[in-house]
Amino acid sequence: MSLSFPARFMLAAAMNPCPCGYHNDPTRQCMCTPPMIQRYVSKVSGPLLDRIDIHIEVPAVQYKELRSNSAAESSADIRARVLAARKLQHERFAADTKASASSPKAFKKIFANAQMTTQQIRQHCDLAPEAERVLERAMQQQGLSARAHDRILKVARTIADLENAQGIAVKHLAEAIQYRTLDRGYWS
Repeated sequence: MSLSFPARFMLAAAMNPCPCGYHNDPTRQCMCTPPMIQRYVSKVSGPLLDRIDIHIEVPAVQYKELRSNSAAESSADIRARVLAARKLQHERFAADTKASASSPKAFKKIFANAQMTTQQIRQHCDLAPEAERVLERAMQQQGLSARAHDRILKVARTIADLENAQGIAVKHLAEAIQYRTLDRGYWS
């Protein structure tokens, strides 16, 4: 017997880069050996990491940055960009739902790029030849899975939406690839 419990959630998780917490820290020396670091990171399974859209290193904020007077993008500006991107996605997927209503393979109603099916990824994440080469090279050099491939495209589509860009440019794709830190064996 099998039961399904439908749920949508956003997972935000954190972990230290190594047992002592100082691997790659510019101000403190890490005392961990490479095997210790690998053992520590491998406690989180590859298949689980593969299902997380974005994993990045977040370095400690330096004192000068904390005390800086330089103007950062305001929360209101960020909110406006996010709302505009969400509106784009809502319109994109509303059109999919209407266009596919008479189709035997109708799309389920979705609201965000993260929910795209493989068919929708192919439809909405078309890449120019140069971007194709970048993604292919990343897949081969980093040994990325098919799941990572799809997640990179969804994130790249979202980055493009945040810039109100029609298509996914190489810069959007490159940024999305950079958000797969653990796929690159960063801590090994």
